[in-house]
Amino acid sequence: MTKARDIMTPDAQCMRTSDTVLDAARRMAELDVGALPICGEDDRLKGMVTDRDIVTKVLAGGKDPRAMHVGELAQGEAVTVGADDEVGEVLRTMSEHQVRRLPVIDGQDLVGMVAQADVARVLDQTRVGDVVEDISVPG
Repeated sequence: MTKARDIMTPDAQCMRTSDTVLDAARRMAELDVGALPICGEDDRLKGMVTDRDIVTKVLAGGKDPRAMHVGELAQGEAVTVGADDEVGEVLRTMSEHQVRRLPVIDGQDLVGMVAQADVARVLDQTRVGDVVEDISVPG
């Protein structure tokens, strides 16, 4: 069976909790991605920062992205999948939590990211459509 580690993008770039939101926005633009994991100084995953978070929680809220730290956007426990989880588990997790991107961990270590597009490449089109609908439609 196909595992998360087989389809993930390895070597995920992590923002530190102490990095500014502006730093995160610039890194997203540089990497052409819409989300980045947030890691503490201990390299442990603390959450995710998305382009939507930056717009809705920072800019629309009138906050200064140069003064606000990404750690302030890390809320609750990050939704993750294990590197050895099968693609079906990745899909279930994406659907259940309505997320398009998941950090992949091996033990406590962040080893990559798996996105909806990564899953779509290994599934038949019917299942891909179901997953996109589950993720996109509030339940």
